[in-house]
Amino acid sequence: MAEDTTNDSNKNLNEKHKTKLEETKREAGLVRKIVLIFVITIIVAVVAGGLGAYFYVKGAIGPVDEEDDEVVEVTIPIGSNPSSIGEILEEEGVVSSASMFRYYVRFQNASGFQAGDYQLTRAMSMDEIIDHLKEGRVYEDYATSFTVPEGRWAEDIFVRVADETNLKAEELAEIARDEEYLEELIERYKFLEEDIFGEDIREPLEGYLFPARYDFVEEEVSAEQVIEAMLDRTNSILESRQASASDDSYHALMTKASIIEGEARTDEERATISGVIENRLSASMPLQMDPTIAYAHEEHLSRTLNAHLDIESPYNTYKNAGLPPGPINNPGEASIAAALEPESHEYIYFYHSPDGEVHFNVNYSDHEEVVEHYQNSNE
Repeated sequence: MAEDTTNDSNKNLNEKHKTKLEETKREAGLVRKIVLIFVITIIVAVVAGGLGAYFYVKGAIGPVDEEDDEVVEVTIPIGSNPSSIGEILEEEGVVSSASMFRYYVRFQNASGFQAGDYQLTRAMSMDEIIDHLKEGRVYEDYATSFTVPEGRWAEDIFVRVADETNLKAEELAEIARDEEYLEELIERYKFLEEDIFGEDIREPLEGYLFPARYDFVEEEVSAEQVIEAMLDRTNSILESRQASASDDSYHALMTKASIIEGEARTDEERATISGVIENRLSASMPLQMDPTIAYAHEEHLSRTLNAHLDIESPYNTYKNAGLPPGPINNPGEASIAAALEPESHEYIYFYHSPDGEVHFNVNYSDHEEVVEHYQNSNE
């Protein structure tokens, strides 16, 4: 009887073990199914998200309405940049998203948009619209035009504009220094920073009035209209050059660009001079740039003499280390590009010889030798 009882007990244990194994297998199978369903769900979600993004972008750059051929009159003002153009197109209903237009223009590296009147339709794709904006009719007759050369001081720009428009230089200067108006501009233009209100700043918009030709269809223009046209052009250049990615603030960037503009004689040497500026800043050396001395004296100097270097001014880069308080002129695109991409080298010194050549040196002794050579040859 004891043996039968033992056998029954072992049999029961085997059956329980077998039952437990079957339950474990069922649980494992269930877990695998749950994991599989979870993985499939994630894959489906990722694919669905990707497809959704794809179709969203495809829809955004495609026609707003393929069936709508009704002509929409669109006017693109002079000085418009991709951001403002996108806003106009979205407002007129010919693109679905101003932001997508701006990103697509940047992605396609499109440029050369022309001011003028266009006849567009909601049936046009974004590519077709871009082509029209690049090839459309430009205003042929302007009632008011003026050109601002690179490297001019703001006060000189005001005089130049006054000579060609209905405005007075004093009127332009007054509005360009109006604190309330400047605060409005800071809200509108991300490259304008509170630094323009620094106590040592002579002209708040110095450095930001982009040198270029400006055309207006109106016979009479306002000071605000002129100033904002220049700021729009600055904004366009900074956006196209992706200046927002720079380690420098906009104010520091434009200050460097203005020094490069003042020092460089050719486009080829701008990036090298920019590298000299970076090397001196890194070494905590005074920049010792002559154009800053003229700005400190508030006088256009034909030649910087030793006597000019004694002036007490935050713009005197012979006495003060680091950058001056702000830009010392209004630089062109080539100088802005050089400030964004300085040439990497070890030069600390440079000298413009009377024959038009620029000589760069690493050591002060070599620099002095070059200077003495040309000074002696002129005696």
